[in-house]
Amino acid sequence: MIDIQAIRKDFPILNQKTYNHQIVYFDNAATSQKPQIVIDTTNEYYLKYNSNIHRGVHYLSEKMTEAYENARKTVKSFINAKFQHEIIFTSGTTESINLVAFTFGEKYIFENDEIIISQNEHHSNIVPWQMVCERKGAKIKVLPLQYNGELDLNAYKKLFNDKTKIVAVNHASNSLGTINNIETIIKIAHEHNVPVLIDGAQGIQHQIVDVQQLDCDFYTFSGHKIYGPTGTGVLYGKEKWLNEMPPYKGGGDMIKTVTFEKTTYNDLPLKYEAGTANFVGAIGLSAAIKYVEIIGMKNIIEYEEMLFKYLKEKISKVPEIRIYGTATNKICLISFLLGKIHHFDTGMMLDKMDIAVRTGNHCNQPTMQFYGIEGTVRASLTYYNTIEEIDYFIDSLIKVKQLFG
Repeated sequence: MIDIQAIRKDFPILNQKTYNHQIVYFDNAATSQKPQIVIDTTNEYYLKYNSNIHRGVHYLSEKMTEAYENARKTVKSFINAKFQHEIIFTSGTTESINLVAFTFGEKYIFENDEIIISQNEHHSNIVPWQMVCERKGAKIKVLPLQYNGELDLNAYKKLFNDKTKIVAVNHASNSLGTINNIETIIKIAHEHNVPVLIDGAQGIQHQIVDVQQLDCDFYTFSGHKIYGPTGTGVLYGKEKWLNEMPPYKGGGDMIKTVTFEKTTYNDLPLKYEAGTANFVGAIGLSAAIKYVEIIGMKNIIEYEEMLFKYLKEKISKVPEIRIYGTATNKICLISFLLGKIHHFDTGMMLDKMDIAVRTGNHCNQPTMQFYGIEGTVRASLTYYNTIEEIDYFIDSLIKVKQLFG
């Protein structure tokens, strides 16, 4: 069971007022708040051990290198990767996807080849694949979205042919909250010998992720979505793919030898970690994951399911509410419009009532086009949110509706 009051004390930002009321932070899909342990850990390593990794024989460098590689070990355990060197540290989900799109594209994608992505992807899982297609003369095939926010897996099965080279889909939708049936998506792709990349930016903090059980070929996520520092991220890749794909960037750490005639590249994982890493950020991410593990993912899932059930029941009674994405299996996220009020106006009014939500297309324009709208208001919750906050949010929505008539 979650001790919600104890948890909220661990997040200093939640205990402040923005205008007149204690802040209600319902923008967790954009970025999550950080527990004190993450703030303290990053501060400690800057204060006591700041030094570059892998390159020094002195005490500070050795301490920082050890902590950085232990952070890799923490991530490996958290997602149950087979090998520690299958964990690549990046700046976030966006860089992780770009890394795979570029390197996999260079090695395996050629003219008239096809890449399958879904109609409900974040721009970060659309644009990198379009760039590959422009460069290599390949094509995008779109896995269709159904009106309730679920992907059409019957249509998905028909997209495959001998030109299909990779599938890239999200674990959970950032705009609708749908938890996709990635197990089936992966299984179908593998029946056609096609690898799968999972964008886990909205999945890692709400679901138990076991990459070996999923059998995904790549899994990506951002540190700032799972209560860690910004500018941190992870690419998990199966060893066989990471060994075969070319490097993404050139520079320090990713080399073994350099001459003007030839460079030989380093072994995994350093092959994909060129330059000075965000090593303190990775250590902070490790602290965030350990904090989540102490609470327990099963406890987090159970509590968030309770919150979401309550939120759905309460918001459905708000006059003229229109909810987008009504799939059965969702993270704790509601995307909606309130009567004829523009989503931006709703968000601005809620802000004056000390409620933080997201408005706009959520970097997901194809989904908004599918529904024939410009954008929505998105309320996204996590395990430090409360029933009392939901009640205040609903009361505030009703006031907004009354203010706009």
